[in-house]
Order: sequence, then C-alpha cells, then structure tokens
Amino acid sequence: MRLSPRPALTAALAATLLALASCGSDTPAEDGSITLTITANAIPGGKNSASADWIRQWVIPRFEAAQKAAGRDVRVLFQPNGVDDEQYKTKIALDLKSKTGADVIDLDGIWVGEFAQAGYVKPLSEVGGPGVDAWEGWSQIPQAVQGLGIFDGKKYGLPQGTDGRVLFYNKELFAKASLPEPWQPTSWQDIIDAGTALKKLPGVTPIQINAGTAMGEATTMQGALPLLAGTGTEIYAGGKWTGASQGVKDVLGFYRQIYGGGLGDPKLQQEAKGRDKSFAEFADGKIGILAEGDYFWRAVVEPQAGVAPMADRDRVVGYAKIPAKEPGAGVRGQDFVSMSGGAVRVLNPFSKNPRQAWELLAFMHSAEAIKAELAGAARVTSRTDVNDEVLANDPMLTFIAKEILPITAYRPGLAVYPQVSTALQEATAAVVSGTGPEEAADAYRTKVEGIVGGAGNVSN
Repeated sequence: MRLSPRPALTAALAATLLALASCGSDTPAEDGSITLTITANAIPGGKNSASADWIRQWVIPRFEAAQKAAGRDVRVLFQPNGVDDEQYKTKIALDLKSKTGADVIDLDGIWVGEFAQAGYVKPLSEVGGPGVDAWEGWSQIPQAVQGLGIFDGKKYGLPQGTDGRVLFYNKELFAKASLPEPWQPTSWQDIIDAGTALKKLPGVTPIQINAGTAMGEATTMQGALPLLAGTGTEIYAGGKWTGASQGVKDVLGFYRQIYGGGLGDPKLQQEAKGRDKSFAEFADGKIGILAEGDYFWRAVVEPQAGVAPMADRDRVVGYAKIPAKEPGAGVRGQDFVSMSGGAVRVLNPFSKNPRQAWELLAFMHSAEAIKAELAGAARVTSRTDVNDEVLANDPMLTFIAKEILPITAYRPGLAVYPQVSTALQEATAAVVSGTGPEEAADAYRTKVEGIVGGAGNVSN
C-alpha cells in the first residue's frame, strides 16, 4: 500500500516556509576540497543546545582532523534550527523535495516511513555505498533497536538514543499486600492478580495504565501499543492497519478489567493533567503499578531533579518487563514486550558526496562520538558497547539497555499514524467510560477505515 504524503510534505506549503539554503556540497570546491553539511533541530543557546554544541565543538573539528590525517580536505558546516518540530519537518521535506539540503539530517524516527514513501530519503546502502553494510556499528545496535530507522525491511537511518517501556511498582505497597519482590509478571492475569491484592490497601489505586485522549500519545505508547504487541499484533503490518482484530479486542478487554473492575481510577484518565497527577500519586505511595517509559525513572521520580522526586526511589521503586498476554503470545513469539521511540540520522539521497557523507554519519555514531555527546550523563543509547560503560552505575537504565531494547518495537513512521493513534486512544476512553470492548473495537475499525482510505487497507 502506498499512502500519499501528508500535506506538510507537499509543494503547497512551499510558499509559506523558506527552504533551507542549498548546502555547499552541491558544488564541489574548485580546489578539490569537499564540503559536507549537518542539520538538526538544535541551536546553540536554544533548543537542544547541548546537541548543537556537540556537533560544532566535537564532531566537526574531530572529523575534519581525521579526514586530514587520511589525506582528504573535508570541511563540515552545521545548519542549526530552533523551531517547532513540525516546522522543522516541513523545512527538511521542502529541501529534499527540491533536491537540496544538508548531507546528514536529523529526523524523528516516526517520520522515516513518510519520508521514504515520498521519495525524500532512500536506504542508507543505496546512498552511502558498500561501506554502509560493512560498518562496525551494526553489531553493537540490537536488531530491535535498528528497527527505529527501518521501513519496509530497509535501513534508512541510524538510530540515536532510545528508550523503553516497563511496569514500575512500589515495593513498600507490594510488601503490605503480601506480593513478591522482585516482581515479574508473566501474563496479563498476573498483573490483574497483583492489582486485586493491592486493592485491599486503603487509599491505593492498584494499577495505572494510561487511557483516553487527555493523555494523548502517552496512552498509545505507554499502554495500548505495548499491550497490543503482547497479543502478537502490530498496529501496522504487511501494508495494512490493524482494525477490530482479536488483539485489539483483547487489549480493550484488559482495559475493561482494570477500569471496570475497580483496579484503576477512570476519572484520572479524563483529566487534562491526569498523567502528571498519576506521577504525583505514585511518588506519594498512592499507586501500586504504573506503566511508563524510563523517562519516569530518570526525570520524574529522580531524587534530586525529578518533577515528582522520590528521595527513596532506589529503595522503593521496582521495575519489571511488560508481559505478553500469555507466555510466547507477543510479537515475534516473545514472552515480554515493549515500545520505544527516538530519533535517527539519515543521508540526503541528493548529496553530491554521498560516500563522504556516510563516513561523517558513521563517525557521528561511533562509540567515541556518542560518549562525547553524553558528556557524562547516564542515558540509554542505541549502542550496546556504550551502554555497558555509561550505564554501569544505574541498574534501572542498565535493565532497559540489556533486557528491554532487544525485545522492543516501534511505531510505524507513516503520515496517518497520529490519526490512527488518536482513534485508538478514543477506543480506550470508550471502554474506560463503560462501553464494551467489542463495540469499542468496531467503532475504532470504522474510524481507521476512514483515516487510511477504506476497508481494503485494514486488517481485522
């Protein structure tokens, strides 16, 4: 199935935004030197400032020096941006549509399929040549993580940092409910059983799995999609979108068990600040189990700088893999599942120096470069060798890197995905409000058929 690019990628918007200036690589210098250009939605002193500084102060001088040592005269320029993500996306799309733009380009992983279908990016090996497949870095990036830059089975981009979804739980509440610690559920029923035990504790909401439209994409990524993966189903596969499949019905049925059975707080799913409130309630010991990404650990309940800091985080907060509905029922026959997000870097297929552009891209994703970008921070990267080193003192992020990344999955990078995601959020909202799973699944299917161009593009 070939979907039309979303309006942001059409020529109609060309009159509203200026395309990025054509990079110097379009015209090789008369003296034989080569100029390459990097662009990202990062700007010194502004948006993603640290990334911009890393490119300007570390990547460029070291790559130029390495090229000089190899007898090549290569100059690298950086085109900074500090705009809204959609503005940045449109600027890049307009550049590539006009066959100009930077040689190495930052993209959100969710845009890869859309850009590929529009012909704006091509597989790395088609642009960069045989050196792409021979790159040492592939062996350090788990196959599942490579999926962030893969569309229709082809590698379009190198993944940057990523993340993973897990089940967080309060060890103290588990002890009061006579639940085991460490806890690792092996089925959805195990989660329900733990929630039933936690329900006996006064003032405690047993389970928080994001639902409804107020929580937006957090509902899809933290709840619906990991659960769907646990049924062995993907939201988009084989050129079709998933409609009222048994997997979708099972997911909505699980939501119904939680929110219709008194194991979750349905009102929290409808509040504009419901997700933030769920963070605060977990930090206060009022939620037993919460499905979230590692962002929750490193930025929400982080003891010093978290938005809902827990001074005793390391002692009280446990974490477990999200189980498939039943052992072996997950995607790829997995017992456990997760979802991840992140950005990629791609090559401009219209670069006048594609081989050198690949060398620059590979250099930016070397272990040395990634460690320099981290600047001492503990953050999950796409490379196993870097994670082994920089996450050594953080057991939770090590857990993400070693246990979650090899089993993770990604959203389809297609233009209509956000609309499909909203339809899925609406289906969970309906179930939380009392609608039956079957009825909610049928309504979801109807919406998806309207979004993706008819029933022929939907698998039920």
